[in-house]
Amino acid sequence: MPSLSELLGRKRSASTAKDRLRVVLIHDRSVLPPGVMDSLRQELIEVVARHIDVDRHAVRVEMVQEGRSATLQAEIPIKAAPKQSSSE
Repeated sequence: MPSLSELLGRKRSASTAKDRLRVVLIHDRSVLPPGVMDSLRQELIEVVARHIDVDRHAVRVEMVQEGRSATLQAEIPIKAAPKQSSSE
């Protein structure tokens, strides 16, 4: 038989605490050590710049927390795309 809390759609406090702890653990694991983000930013710029001309000073790389997961987002403005030769 369901409890009154279950009938009303309320979560139990243990379940709520478990969800909160999970979010905290995910956040703690997603934090990068100092300097790693700068190294990652430089490597991303170097790799992309091999193929297209990018605005190196306007590149933004950041870790974004979305609910229970973290996402690495990079915004790399393009100055000019390479022209394709007629032989390709």
